[in-house]
Amino acid sequence: MQTIRQLGALRAEIAALRAEGARIALVPTMGALHAGHIALVEAAKRVADTVIVSIFVNPRQFGAGEDLARYPRREVQDARMLSEAGCALLWLPPVEEMYPAGFATNIAVSGVSEGLDGTARPGHFDGVATVVAKLFNQVRPDIALFGEKDFQQLAVIRRMVADLDFAIDIVAVPTQREDDGLALSSRNVYLAGEDRARAVALPRALGDAARSIGRGGDAATALATARETLLNSGFDAVDYVALVDAETLVESRDLSRPLRLLAAARIAGTRLIDNLAIEITEQG
Repeated sequence: MQTIRQLGALRAEIAALRAEGARIALVPTMGALHAGHIALVEAAKRVADTVIVSIFVNPRQFGAGEDLARYPRREVQDARMLSEAGCALLWLPPVEEMYPAGFATNIAVSGVSEGLDGTARPGHFDGVATVVAKLFNQVRPDIALFGEKDFQQLAVIRRMVADLDFAIDIVAVPTQREDDGLALSSRNVYLAGEDRARAVALPRALGDAARSIGRGGDAATALATARETLLNSGFDAVDYVALVDAETLVESRDLSRPLRLLAAARIAGTRLIDNLAIEITEQG
């Protein structure tokens, strides 16, 4: 696997791949890789000739008081995992390469970025959209793959790609989970012992609420029960538990359209997010 840190070298390599007619897939990450990221690489290998993974801990998507300084960075381990997974090229730019002196551009995607994490983390999705747009222009992939765990981020990127005419197919890969159901996340390393054990209440509470709603149960009651369950299970705070239209992310109770149940909650100083699709169950 080739590792590149400077934009000029990356552009030369991309030009060579394009000259060969290679179909390129990009998997953008912030490192601290786990099996969820490797699932993205495996999916990318099935649809492209060359898989490029970027690792960049993007300071513009961290707000005041968030965990930028302590966000896990494991460059050597990450590179080994990617090489073993069959990644062809690792794009590993330093901050000054991504945001050189005088950088003054910001991309904001309205609508799907509002509410949910957009409310809880002001400016977060501007940072996401800006860095992903840069990565798309740098790598010029045919396909880019993102995990469904960050469902609102996925919606933001899809909207940006459509609005700015990026000729890139966005592929969503299902959330990867631990054996007990907790969604794989780089932030899971912050949890240990009893805190880690209590964290599984998040997917369980969402699963109970999703099944209730899918059976035709009252949505407001299901959401309130999920919030109460999380707080009673040891979570310090619940940012939101929301039922939304899977495309627009507007709150909805319309079971004739695809719906998504999303949640964010904090335990032991760590903020976890998760989401589930609502599957309608026929009643006998």
